[in-house]
Amino acid sequence: MSVHSGPSTAFRIPASDPAPIAECTTLSCEVSAAATAPTVIAAVVLAGLAAFLTFAYIRDAVDAGQREQQRVLAERDAFETFADRIAALDPAPPGSAASGIDGSVAAVRTVDRVSDTGDVRLRRVLAAYRDTVMSVPHYREEYDETIPESLAAELGSDTATALASNGTLSVASQSALVRRSRRAAEARSSLADAIGEEIDALRALENDLACVDRRRGRLLEHLDGVSGAGTGAAIDVWERLEDLERECDQIAAERQTALADPPMTPDAAVDVEGDHAFYEYLYGPADGPRYPVLAQISELAERIREDRDRVAGRLAGSR
Repeated sequence: MSVHSGPSTAFRIPASDPAPIAECTTLSCEVSAAATAPTVIAAVVLAGLAAFLTFAYIRDAVDAGQREQQRVLAERDAFETFADRIAALDPAPPGSAASGIDGSVAAVRTVDRVSDTGDVRLRRVLAAYRDTVMSVPHYREEYDETIPESLAAELGSDTATALASNGTLSVASQSALVRRSRRAAEARSSLADAIGEEIDALRALENDLACVDRRRGRLLEHLDGVSGAGTGAAIDVWERLEDLERECDQIAAERQTALADPPMTPDAAVDVEGDHAFYEYLYGPADGPRYPVLAQISELAERIREDRDRVAGRLAGSR
């Protein structure tokens, strides 16, 4: 599989439009503007607002990555086993060809139509392929190909053609099957490692966002426990929430940079292409967002903005 990287698509956390305030840039003006929003005035109570996020987008992404990694590793093991089994076979003597297949005019499709009376070497190759590569649990769901189709896609159309034309396992065909099967296994091993890197990155990002969310919760819990108007405490919490929102922006920017440099880019065999092929390959088939981390950051940032509005509402109510 080829490895290359490309530019990423720009992403910005959506922000609420600022309320139009003429010639006023002080903190009190900003708080007042937020507090006068109709949705804020109706929700000035902070009790219960510190509920933590579940980070479902990221956790679903981790689960999807783990499932795909297991599939890729199963395919890697299958190709390694197939290569070992083919390497252990005795190939046909040079220049020999089975009489049951029409030599040079044989079509690739004849590869999987060798009967029990056909060449024993070719039957063993086909049986080995069925028992290994085509026997991974997800094969029918993911590929559902015939032996010729799978051989051509995975090991090269010339390999399947050579088997069909010769009607047996020649020395050259055996060497090609073993070499290309091991190459297919190595490619899947690299892909599994790349998926593992992404899983680690997802877990690290979830931890970073959870830290931000816990700090958000502690700030609101602290303010909820302040007796009286607590104007000073409310202003302090409002400013600290603003800092947390900027921290979300920074995490989003770092993830944006990471998207431009994926662990690897799968080749055309996984039916995706483009600048973010690796992430499309992992998350495209899922029901969730295509970029789960950015979606999760956006959700947290929106929660922080709502909290700031509610704190501003408390300040307005204390006047």
